[in-house]
Amino acid sequence: MDTVVANSREMIRLGSRSFALAAKLFDADTRHHAWMLYAWCRHCDDQIDGQNLGMQPGRAQPASAATSAATSAAASEGDSPAARLASLRRETHRAFAGEVLTEPVFVGLQRVSRACGIPERHALELLAGFEMDVGNHAYRDFDDTLLYCYRVAGVVGVMMAQIMGARDVATLQRAADLGIAFQLTNIARDVLDDAGNGRCYLPATWLAEVGLSPVTLAEPANRAALARVVARLLEQAERYYQSAGCGLQALPFRSAWAVSAALGIYRAIGRLVLRRGPQAWDQRVVVSTPRKLAELALGAGSALRAHLFDRWLTTLPRSRDLWTIPEP
Repeated sequence: MDTVVANSREMIRLGSRSFALAAKLFDADTRHHAWMLYAWCRHCDDQIDGQNLGMQPGRAQPASAATSAATSAAASEGDSPAARLASLRRETHRAFAGEVLTEPVFVGLQRVSRACGIPERHALELLAGFEMDVGNHAYRDFDDTLLYCYRVAGVVGVMMAQIMGARDVATLQRAADLGIAFQLTNIARDVLDDAGNGRCYLPATWLAEVGLSPVTLAEPANRAALARVVARLLEQAERYYQSAGCGLQALPFRSAWAVSAALGIYRAIGRLVLRRGPQAWDQRVVVSTPRKLAELALGAGSALRAHLFDRWLTTLPRSRDLWTIPEP
């Protein structure tokens, strides 16, 4: 294993235990490509938020030397998020242009894009999502929230599906559905943390219906009303999880297993948030190790069923009101 792959493995191990666990189910080539894509996504996210592996600098776990070097190099381009975003766009373009690179996260992106045929527009779509953060985008209605979710997570699902060998539009759309479901779950879990950082991804129209606003949602007296809005958000996430599950039959068995396991683990996060109600944000919601292992086993069953039975059945049509991948 070379240094680029090893650095990527370390980043996913420290940055997302859930995804790292699910990725172990891939075959070696798919796993290495997934690690490298994750490393680039994680690095970009960290640069925009001024974090290290998704955590504030004071709380971050030690990163590898290569990761720290990449973070320092990009940060030196400028202290503002806008300057860092411009640097990320420039380095990402260089990766797709085939230029000689030294930073491991961009070398990894270059390898993945070449090996798996990932177009540059998908990577730029992710950066467009981060631009919404940099520009303090206002989320007036649910369509605004869905646009953000597609850009920062749905398109990652598309790229992951391409790593797994998917090329047809229907399968890529189901992969986008899974990414959107993941991000809706993230928003539900992290709503108060986001508010503390001056961000709100909940639709303003939904908040207004329960007497809240992006400014007042974090007040302790408003927890019950906030929980109702979050429950509504998770109802929508469930629709995307259900749609994503219909795409398993198009993937190789081990990939279907990994995707199904990740789906189950993330879905469990949302269900824990729902169960706790107004107390959901008293401490960070995490899925226990036994529950994760159970989801791995359940994921194997779902993948097996998809390959033995579902592929011979007519796939349920996708609801027309779900988010659709924009035309290139």
